[in-house]
Amino acid sequence: MLKISYLLRNSKKSYIIYITSNFGGGLTFKVGRCRIQDLLDARGMTQQDLANKTGYSKQYINDKIRSRGKNGMWVATAKTIAEGIGCTVEELYEWERVEEDSSYDKERGNG
Repeated sequence: MLKISYLLRNSKKSYIIYITSNFGGGLTFKVGRCRIQDLLDARGMTQQDLANKTGYSKQYINDKIRSRGKNGMWVATAKTIAEGIGCTVEELYEWERVEEDSSYDKERGNG
């Protein structure tokens, strides 16, 4: 069984996803570059097309694209946007693996 925790890192305001299993250990990822505009371009869609499909305003979509992962988004929002584009939630961002002995682990008391 996996446990997924969404944590906000105070110093850089970047979201970290920490995944652990019953077997011990864990994988830590942080959200990298937002790929929404790339995905829209690849499908011949505009931000307005996505806004129309999701019910979010074009400005809201643009804000999510420009944040480049700094502010992240709620899981439900990510799912709605992913469905509107026709991709998975994971595809919305580039993901960066954080090494197990990173300062982030030390901040959580695991290092």
